[in-house]
Amino acid sequence: MKTNLLLLSAFAILALSSCIKDKEEKIVKNYSDEDYAKLAKALDLPSETYDYTLDLPTHLGGFPVSVDNHQATLGRVLFYDKRLSVNKQVNCASCHHADKAFTDGEQFSKGVTTERTSRNTLALGSFPSFNAYYGFGGTRMFWDNRAASVMEQSEQTMKNPVEMGIKDLSDVVDELLQEDYYQILFEKAFPGQDWLSNEEKMLQALQSFVSSIGCFNTKYDQALASTGNPDANFSSFTQEENLGKQLFATNCISCHNLGAGFATTIVAANNGLDTDYEDQGIGAISNQSTDNGVFKVPMLRNIELTAPYMHDGRFATLEEVVEHYSTGVKNHPNLHENLRVGGQPKKLNLNDGEKAALVAFLHTLTDAESLVQVRYSDPFK
Repeated sequence: MKTNLLLLSAFAILALSSCIKDKEEKIVKNYSDEDYAKLAKALDLPSETYDYTLDLPTHLGGFPVSVDNHQATLGRVLFYDKRLSVNKQVNCASCHHADKAFTDGEQFSKGVTTERTSRNTLALGSFPSFNAYYGFGGTRMFWDNRAASVMEQSEQTMKNPVEMGIKDLSDVVDELLQEDYYQILFEKAFPGQDWLSNEEKMLQALQSFVSSIGCFNTKYDQALASTGNPDANFSSFTQEENLGKQLFATNCISCHNLGAGFATTIVAANNGLDTDYEDQGIGAISNQSTDNGVFKVPMLRNIELTAPYMHDGRFATLEEVVEHYSTGVKNHPNLHENLRVGGQPKKLNLNDGEKAALVAFLHTLTDAESLVQVRYSDPFK
């Protein structure tokens, strides 16, 4: 009996050691000890890369949206590196602050000169998934939709003489690759991909990082996930918020989608800000008169955090935005049909209570916590 117990104990120890060995063999280090020591001298990065996958809830499709984690990690470092500007004082994050849904709170942004940008900075954090958004509905970058991808947008921004002022991107990448930590990050992000130029790798990494941004843990999303019916009164909403939701569904959702379609219902529109535009928007790119005064229709999650509003930042508050649609829509020739009634501008003519309710509902679209996760933060020590 004693012999049997000893044999059983021996088998148990062998089995346990085998399990421990299997577990140890399954642990995959992202970096060697030597490489991580080099990274850690300049960067606050985890030894195992963050997972940049967004697991969308059921009411937004219920599927994961992924990017390459190593590319997103490199993109995060690049996003915060001021060497991507000619004076080494401006980085992507200068105009895109995570706590402001990746805008900067300015009407026009400051770049590498004393001159300000000509348009308000668009929010990168106004989507359930940035990556999914730009895969639907023919959506494009910038207020005038002139760029088809983040790669194009990033290149144009870095080369813009006001914003970042870089003339030759290859010079920038060559300088960055003098750093041993960039050599490690580039190799991890693009192993054996020598057919790509270093400039292409830099732009692709920035695209991966930006594409990983997303937020859907809003009061609205939580309530919709609970009820499954966007038209129902939400028990977690106040009476005012439910009234605002109803007003939004009646008057706003024809352009601003909040559901699983991801892209705005209308990609671009003239919303009657002026009868005569100094900035012609998409018309300046297409040279078509029917595009004059037409601009991108933005997504609205985190709209509370992204003031001022419109392509020129003319409205300081959401109250001013609501007032525009209530009484201020102007009869421009290209005014979108959704803002017309009988050929004339559609004005909501809301009373004070309805205006306040609509603003209260827009506040339920805020998800600040998702955007201030460490994986989106400045990695430089």
